Amino acid sequence: MKPNRVNTTDAALILGLSAGTLEVWRCHGRGPRYKKIGRRVFYDEIDLEEFANAYTVETVDSMEMKG
Repeated sequence: MKPNRVNTTDAALILGLSAGTLEVWRCHGRGPRYKKIGRRVFYDEIDLEEFANAYTVETVDSMEMKG
């Protein structure tokens, strides 16, 4: 199964960030995993989801819902 790949603009929309933020993060070795083929940059949607999930913050209320 081929992963869904998106460009920087679409990745930014998925994460709720600006494309510029992702570009700066890449220059500093930060942000979600990406693939660079020539000058083109792609993100696998699964990597974007994993990146976002890594920043999940549990609250008292959300922990109570888990039981």
